[in-house]
Amino acid sequence: MNRIFKYAFWKIKGTKVYALVGKSGTGKSFRSKMVAEEYNIDLIIDDGLLIKGDKMLAGKSAKQDLTFIAAVRTAVFDDEEHQKAVMTALQKERYHRILIIGTSEKMVRKIATRLSLPQPEKIFHIEDIATKDEIDTAMRVRFTEGKHVIPVPSIEITRTSPKIVLDSMKVLFKRRKAFPWKRTQIFEKTIVRPEFTKFSKAVISDAALTQMVIHCLDEFDPSIKVKSVSAKVYDNGYSLTVKLRIPTTHMMKTSMAELQEYISESLEKYGSIFIATVSIDVEEWG
Repeated sequence: MNRIFKYAFWKIKGTKVYALVGKSGTGKSFRSKMVAEEYNIDLIIDDGLLIKGDKMLAGKSAKQDLTFIAAVRTAVFDDEEHQKAVMTALQKERYHRILIIGTSEKMVRKIATRLSLPQPEKIFHIEDIATKDEIDTAMRVRFTEGKHVIPVPSIEITRTSPKIVLDSMKVLFKRRKAFPWKRTQIFEKTIVRPEFTKFSKAVISDAALTQMVIHCLDEFDPSIKVKSVSAKVYDNGYSLTVKLRIPTTHMMKTSMAELQEYISESLEKYGSIFIATVSIDVEEWG
C-alpha cells in the first residue's frame, strides 16, 4: 500500500492517532489509561506492546529483553516480525483512536511510520497531565528502585514473563464534572523490574556506555561515528562527554541540543541510567 493510498485509507476509516510523550521514569505508562479513558482511546502502544483495555493483544514488551540494545529495538519495532505481528492484530481490531507512548516526539512518529499508522494529530506531554511533584516522585522511584509500570493487570504479564513482576496496583480514575453520567473506574497496573535493569546498580563502564551511545546514534544518524564516551557519576546521575566524528560534507538534520536530548532520553529509558548532562565534542573528517 503506497503512502498516499495508506493515509487516504486511514482518513476514510476515521482513525486518529494520539501520543503521550515524556522522559523516562516520569510516569507515562502509569497515566496512559487515564488519558485513554478521558479521550475515548481504544488502543495503546507502549514499549513494544499493543494493549486494549486490560489485555495485551500483540507484540513483545521491551521490559522482557536482556540487554539495553535489544530493549531499544523492541520499543521502536525495529524487528520486521514484531512489526508484522502488531500490524496484523491492528487490522483485526475495530477502533478509531490509538495512543502511542514514547520518550520523544521523534520516537512516537517513528513508531507510527513503522506500524503504517497516520502521524499523531495530538501530542500530550507528561507535564500537561502530571504535577512537578508527581513527576519528581516517579523519577526517584525509577532511579533508586529500578521500578517500571506496564498498564495491564499482573496476570497478563505473568503468563509470559513472571520473573520480572514485582507487584500490582489499582488506580482509581474519577471522571471530570463535565461527565457526571460516566462511572468512576479502577485500573490495575503491574510493577516490574525489567531484565535489562537488573545489573544497572553497578557503575557502568565507559566501554559499555560507548556501545549504548553507538547504537543510539546509528538509529539517529548513521553518518555520525562515536569516537569515545567518558562519564562521571554524581548524585543526580551520569555526566557524559561524547566525542563524535562527523564527515566534513555531512549536513545534520537536527541541532546538537536535539542530539544531546536524544542520547539522554535513550539511555534513561532503556538502561535506567539517569543522565545529568551530555557534552558533545565534534571532530570533522573526510
